[in-house]
Amino acid sequence: MGLKGELFLPRAYQTGEKNDITDVPGIKVGQVTLRKGRVNTGVTAILPGSDIFKQKMLASSQVINGFGKTTGLVQINELGTLETPILMTNTLAVGTCWTALTRYMLDRNPVTTGTVNPVVMECNDGDLNDIRSLPVKESDALTALALAEGNPPLLEGNVGAGTGMRCLGFKGGIGSASRLLELGGKKYHVASLVCANFGAFGKLRAGSRLLGQELKDAVLALAKAENNQLYARYQKDQGSIVMVIATDLPLSSRQLGRLARRSAVGLARTGSYIGDGFGDIALAFSTAQRVSHFAKEAESFIFLPDSQLDPVFEAGAETIEEAVLSALVHAETLTGFQGRRVYGLGDFL
Repeated sequence: MGLKGELFLPRAYQTGEKNDITDVPGIKVGQVTLRKGRVNTGVTAILPGSDIFKQKMLASSQVINGFGKTTGLVQINELGTLETPILMTNTLAVGTCWTALTRYMLDRNPVTTGTVNPVVMECNDGDLNDIRSLPVKESDALTALALAEGNPPLLEGNVGAGTGMRCLGFKGGIGSASRLLELGGKKYHVASLVCANFGAFGKLRAGSRLLGQELKDAVLALAKAENNQLYARYQKDQGSIVMVIATDLPLSSRQLGRLARRSAVGLARTGSYIGDGFGDIALAFSTAQRVSHFAKEAESFIFLPDSQLDPVFEAGAETIEEAVLSALVHAETLTGFQGRRVYGLGDFL
């Protein structure tokens, strides 16, 4: 979906057609949003492509600050491959989504294997969601996966896993962005999808604007008028963000790890200093080449030379930056658990 109006950023590269992660051919996203009473949460499912267990994708992850409960990264970094869809949800729903994703994969591979490596990524939405009530069910995760198979338009903001998230003092959530690169006469995509739930109030940056400082007095005045005590809690760069970077460039798992590491550049541009209580985790994968589960002999792959990676790193950092800002632009004010209220950035622009 991308950004609107005055928050457009200077871009080094052209955006993809939709300016989101589904610009990478084959990637689909489905989301289940749970909003009822004390519950504001959900599940976001990313399908990297078809038959992914039997034909795995090269992948790698980076833990920048490890205050998180993500599953599946140990095997990804050991073997360099992604073999399941990716689920995003709230912290206490990781186990539920892991079980659902396991069922989903076993149903599609009935004889092939007795093990699978489900990837589930999380942020804690406990400020706006009654997280202790464990509202996410296996059926919600399976529904998100089924919806993704239908390839719906990607929604951003207060949807799916992003429903109860906050970011840099405003309502956060799901955000996405993409870039087009031309290398060797061919066009490729680099794209990101994030669930943003981090940052200190007053630190938000958008391009050259210190937007958090510009808007701080107006936000605090409204909070005082509404007796909103929540903003006193957002003084540190803590919370979390989980980031998925996808590309159709021919990159090795090692190179994808390098790309994932550059997510920190995009975060810093939005105003994060990656604080002590921050959980920021990035996963990068390529759809360009597949690794056969059944391979018995050597397989051949081609990879971009490392000397040609600078544009890839720059584009990747840009997509993370814009995905965070896009989450903020699309998210709307939400009054959630125990009457806690987080304002949408759009209310002040």
